[in-house]
Amino acid sequence: MDEERREPVRDGADAAPPADAAKARPELLERIAAYMESVNLGAYVDLYRRPWRMLWLNFAAGLARGVGMAIGFAILGALIIYTLRSSFLDNLPVIGKIIAQLVRIVQHEMQGGVGR
Repeated sequence: MDEERREPVRDGADAAPPADAAKARPELLERIAAYMESVNLGAYVDLYRRPWRMLWLNFAAGLARGVGMAIGFAILGALIIYTLRSSFLDNLPVIGKIIAQLVRIVQHEMQGGVGR
């Protein structure tokens, strides 16, 4: 690209581009417009104008993230307990009794903790 040497802008009055800038580089303007559409700049401007919407969206995203982590932890914990109960409890002589007691406590709590 051929770039012209310009002196630095010292005053706000000189900041406007020349009137023929749009005619000189239409492909550049098209690329800029396509880029702005691709990054969905309008949505960001909308969120900037409506901060309560941004707060609501962030709250909902955090809530969904927390629920997802809780569900994932529950599934992972259940898989670990199932694996320990089904394969290791019979093979671990000393630790097996402790783990078996932990599994019984967890199962008892999962059934509603009857007997308190």
